[in-house]
Amino acid sequence: MIYTVTFNPSLDYIVSVDHFELGMTNRTASELMLPGGKGINVSIVLKQLGLDNTALGFMAGFTGEEIVRKLEESGVNADFIRISNGISRINVKLKNIDGTEINGMGPEIAPDKLEELLAQLDRLDKGDVLVLAGSIPKSMPDDIYRDILQRLESKEIMSVVDATGDLLVNVLPYRPFLIKPNHHELGELFDVTITTKQQVVPYAEKLQEKGARNVLVSMGGQGAVFVSETGEVYMAEAPEGELKNSVGAGDSLVAGFVTGWVTKGDYEHAFRMGVSTGSASAFSENLATKAEVDEVYARCEVRYCN
Repeated sequence: MIYTVTFNPSLDYIVSVDHFELGMTNRTASELMLPGGKGINVSIVLKQLGLDNTALGFMAGFTGEEIVRKLEESGVNADFIRISNGISRINVKLKNIDGTEINGMGPEIAPDKLEELLAQLDRLDKGDVLVLAGSIPKSMPDDIYRDILQRLESKEIMSVVDATGDLLVNVLPYRPFLIKPNHHELGELFDVTITTKQQVVPYAEKLQEKGARNVLVSMGGQGAVFVSETGEVYMAEAPEGELKNSVGAGDSLVAGFVTGWVTKGDYEHAFRMGVSTGSASAFSENLATKAEVDEVYARCEVRYCN
């Protein structure tokens, strides 16, 4: 089974506003309400690509109820822990104003509720896949991802981590199967500026030296780079298409890669699936469907660069 964890899920209110004016009453031209959070996005795309999975995390209040309802409506098994205080956050995204967002804080997670989640994770077994993705609430320790992988170290699960800064660095000694920084985040880890695919490779290899097995680096409109644990390097340009929505494209990249690997066990196919899925979501008003991914996959080109 595949499990995703979203510590701070959201209800995303995505709106477009024609001729937005500060200090004035603005009315929406379009609006959409979706469950949000990186792990949740991964879960939805996995399901749309045909893979059953369970989304774990925390939910609170009426917004939490709606997040769970929408997840179950999409076919994802949602096994969230209820928080009695506060509400799950609401994120407002003004999609036609240069990606402007207002993100809520979310509820405080008490230590006993965190223990409930850890008990859920203790049920994972050999062969299961665990995706840890996104930020964490301020109430949680910043080494929580590390603690989870340390706790599960003997289980022989396949762990995937999409996080930044210390959240990512701290898990490396526990040899995650896949990590997915973008090129800006990769540069920040080593205090360098990365602008080309060729520059990605040595720093990806440094993360492998620290423990990561496979490193997938997204570069937005420039495509992506993948460095495998077997020493293969693959690069892909971003497929052509009209950018409609960048929200969830990186999460879709992760979901596509996991789908490709789980179904065929081939790194080149997994990378191509990842790039195709991330691009298909970027070309869609919502997260990519299988039909949209298949269309992009047919024209997605991957180069072997060793």
